[in-house]
Amino acid sequence: MSVMTRRQLAGLVVLTLMWGLNWPIMKLSLRELSPLYFRALTMGLGAVALAIYFGARGIRLMPQGRGEWRDVLVLGLPNVLGWHALSIIGVSQLPAGRAAILGFTMPVWTVLLSVLFYRERLTARLVLAVCAVLSGITLLLWDELAQLAGRPAGIAWMQGAAFCWALGTIWMRHARLTLPAETLVVWMMLWSALVLAVLAIALEPSQRWSFSLPVWLSLIWSVLINYGISQVIWFALARALPASTSAMSLMAVPLTGVLSAPLIVGEWPRWQDMAAMLSVVIAIGAVLLRRD
Repeated sequence: MSVMTRRQLAGLVVLTLMWGLNWPIMKLSLRELSPLYFRALTMGLGAVALAIYFGARGIRLMPQGRGEWRDVLVLGLPNVLGWHALSIIGVSQLPAGRAAILGFTMPVWTVLLSVLFYRERLTARLVLAVCAVLSGITLLLWDELAQLAGRPAGIAWMQGAAFCWALGTIWMRHARLTLPAETLVVWMMLWSALVLAVLAIALEPSQRWSFSLPVWLSLIWSVLINYGISQVIWFALARALPASTSAMSLMAVPLTGVLSAPLIVGEWPRWQDMAAMLSVVIAIGAVLLRRD
């Protein structure tokens, strides 16, 4: 069993904080930007920043041949375009912490899809995970329906996003890639940002490009931290750490999102959020944490 170094542990903690804080920070940005414009802008600039960084490190940045371009387009459809488009719509309709909880049901759907389509074994732990996730979703759906200003459609958007992320994860596992993972991510982000920009122009009202200072800061965070530094840290950790260790980070992200939302956007969690978060943490642990 590999032991984490202090540097890896620090990287994992920083990454968890970045991913968790990103949910209420996105919500802050949406006070003055429409969802698709926000995603197109931050993802596009983030992809350019990553390309500059990876290029300076000597990583091959251009896909070669039809096969590599096909990988960029096919894998980017659920992994980047589907996840980022649907999740930002979900965030716009739900409290940030609630959206984070629903988004991180992804590991359970990944394993369940693997059972249904790739003949992986159905275990008691997976059954527990599915039951825990469904109970959490039911709690949040019931609370949204009970509120006069509830947005139950936001739950559907977030579950669609989680499903896309899960499907993309499975496709990535079974893909025979010849281009660097860094290059794949940059190009998936670039073409997805272009598609989102076209959709934003077609579907959303004209965007005003003067923002308050907090929103400018949230945009800088989204470009440099969410799409930049966190991606670099993740690439470094994903190669070095076992999946069970990464799972611990995933479980902490919804907690960070829920607890930071009152400080960043003034959204206080309800008891349903805390119960649903506990259900999702149990589910992630059931499917990802291995027994020693």
